[in-house]
This record gives sequence, C-alpha cells and structure tokens, in this order.
Amino acid sequence: MKKRALAILAACLSLLMVLSACGGGGTDPTPANTDPATSGGDVASEPVTITYCNFNASGGNEETLQRMYEAFHEEYPNITVEIETIAMDDYFTQLQTRIVGGTAPDCFEMNIENFAAYAGMGALAPIEGVDLSGMDETALSAFTVDGVQYGLPGNFSNVVLVYNKDLFDQANLEYPTSDWTQEDVQKAAEAIRALGDDIYGYYQPLTYNEFYKACAQFGGSLLNEDKTEFTINSPENVAAAQMMADRVLVTNVQPTAEQMGGMGDWDLFMSGRLGMIPTGIWAFNTFAEGCDFAWDIAVEPGMEQKATHFFSNACVVNEASENKEAAMTWITWLCSSPTAAEIRIEAGWDLPAINDEEVLSSYLDLTPPDNREAVFESLDYLVVPPVIEDYALMSDIIGQQLEAAAAGTVTVQEALDAAQAQCEAQITLG
Repeated sequence: MKKRALAILAACLSLLMVLSACGGGGTDPTPANTDPATSGGDVASEPVTITYCNFNASGGNEETLQRMYEAFHEEYPNITVEIETIAMDDYFTQLQTRIVGGTAPDCFEMNIENFAAYAGMGALAPIEGVDLSGMDETALSAFTVDGVQYGLPGNFSNVVLVYNKDLFDQANLEYPTSDWTQEDVQKAAEAIRALGDDIYGYYQPLTYNEFYKACAQFGGSLLNEDKTEFTINSPENVAAAQMMADRVLVTNVQPTAEQMGGMGDWDLFMSGRLGMIPTGIWAFNTFAEGCDFAWDIAVEPGMEQKATHFFSNACVVNEASENKEAAMTWITWLCSSPTAAEIRIEAGWDLPAINDEEVLSSYLDLTPPDNREAVFESLDYLVVPPVIEDYALMSDIIGQQLEAAAAGTVTVQEALDAAQAQCEAQITLG
C-alpha cells in the first residue's frame, strides 16, 4: 500500500508544486525573543497560523508536545501552530493523500525510511535561513540529499548493550565494558547459556536493521561510499551475517523461534532468562518497571570498529506551503531549542538531537541504568541507515533473504548473493 501510494504521489508531483498546503495566511511572524539558534530569519509583524502533523507523540506524549508548543508560543506569540497527532499505522496513508490533494500541513514529521523518497519527489522544502550549529552533526547528516538539508532531526535514539548483572554474577563473569568486541560477547553468552536449558546468553535477530549495523561493525556496508553500487554480499557483510546466524543455529546462545515460544525479546530479558540484549534506550523505563533483578548497560560491542544503531525522525517543511518561514521557525525551535530539549528529557521521550552537553547532562541523573554515560559514549559510533529513494524496497529484499538465512533454509552466502542480485535488478542507484 505504501509503495502504491508513493507512486501516486510521484505521478501527481506537478499538482503538488502548485497547490498550497492547508494553514493560515501567507504573512510572516515576528518572534517575541529572537534567538539566533532558533530564529527563522527576518520576519514581519502580522500573526500567522501554521499546521504541524506528527506521529511520534501518539500513545503518550501528546501532552509533552503541547507543553513544547506553549513554550514556543511564549517566545513567538505571532505564530500559532495547529498540531495534529496521528497514529503511525495511519500516518503515511493520510499524509500521502493530503500531499497529492494539496491539503498537506505546512510542516510535518517524517521517518528516516521515507525521508529520501519524499525529498526526491520535491515534496520537501530545503531548510534555509536557520542556525543549525547547536544540532548533532550525525543526526543532521541523516536528513540531507545531495548535500541539501531537507529535514531537521526532531529526536533520536541509539542502541546500547543491556545486560543482566545477576546472570553475569552467577556465571562468574566480568561485566561488559566499552572495550568489548563481538568475540567477548560470544564467550560471555556461552558461559551464561551453560547456566540452564532455558537460559540464553544473547538476543539479536538477523533482521535488516540489525544487519546493516553489524556490517559496519565488521568494516562493511550495503552500498559503496558514493551510493552508486550495492555491496550487500561483500566478505565483511557475509562474516557479520554468519556470526548472527551461528548464534542461533550453531552455538544456540540465542534461542530459536521455537524456543522463544511466542515470547518477545524484551519479555525474555525481563523474565531473567537472557544475559544480554542490544536494544534501544527507549527500553529503559520498561525494564526499570519490569525487571526484578539488577541490570545495567554498556556501549554495544563492535568488531573491526564500533557501530551503534541510530534512529531518528525528522521535522520537515512542505514545499507547497505558503508559510515556509514560520514553519521553519517552529521546527527549528522544536528540534534545537534548549527549552524543548529539557521538556523532552524530563518526559523521557527519546533524546533531543542537540550538542549542548549542559542540557543533556540532566539525562544522566535518571536511574536505572547507572551507567547512562554509555548512551553518550555511544554517540561517537552512530551509523545511519543507507538512505536511498527505494529504501523500503531495498530493506524488504534484504530482510526477506536474511529471514531465510536465519531459518537455515539457505546459507548466509546464498541469501546475500540473492539480495545483491535482486537489488541490482530492481533498484536504480544515482
């Protein structure tokens, strides 16, 4: 459905470029307090109303986003933002329909998977006239196309290694450190697996998102540096996938689907039967409530190098909007303002993609885990997914082949050779 809708979106691009987005009049606002870090540039004095649509606040952070807007409106009283929050399952279907019909919001949220496709179709306005110096450079780089900034990272999350301290103690193991490699993980996982038939050492499924990161850890990648060729079946990538598959099929330090018995990976960890799990920092609140044992975190181990999974959503401006300047003022404030960042951290709603260590320091005061410094240490090793216009198709092809390799129905080499051939046949790179 998503691919079909995107095809319709591309076909209607000419209509998109001439129809304006829904929202207020075309006048520009004047901020009450002009901050160069958040200012949208020279502005006029008449009030303006803009529309902003998002999905990430759904399910619990609607009030947090409203608090952010209220703080913004105090600084920019001439900008009124009408906020609409839509659940992720319906978000992109509605957004595509509105863009085609010329009724899209002035600015909206975009996930990293769909970002390049929308930018390539001309649906997004270049980000201009705002100061981005306070934002994390890696996060910013995720939302550029051909060197042009089309989105601002509104939030981001990374992955750390979460471990059960009690199981490590039972196995007489030293706790993981930031120096650990995948070889260290394997040794510890085998020792923990030996503690009992229903106890497992590690859980990292052989899926697309986990694979692209493991490739980077082994010194590989899915595309060459200038994104003109696929390198899916490189020796480095084969080694990474083989390691992941062997943990299930050979050493069984990771449970098979049958051994999981329908249990989720987080549930397995919270049951006290899993030694280690690389997972996102958004798990902290759930683990704090659900674990009756001691646990902590470390930087995720690498191999040839460190590489940490990076998740982010962008705030973008509709190219067809008549209120681009006001929209850019709003999304820049939302993404980079210390006030917005403090509200986000207080609510435990991901991390703001900023480089202000003083603002971020309050995050360290929250426990558990005790070693929250590992979250920030991990920022030195962030790897961004290889974003191309056909990202969804590429990830689907690779994911399907990895699923077969994880089940043992094909070898890892066969799976990656097939993924390479299919991507080359179905996707044209720039």
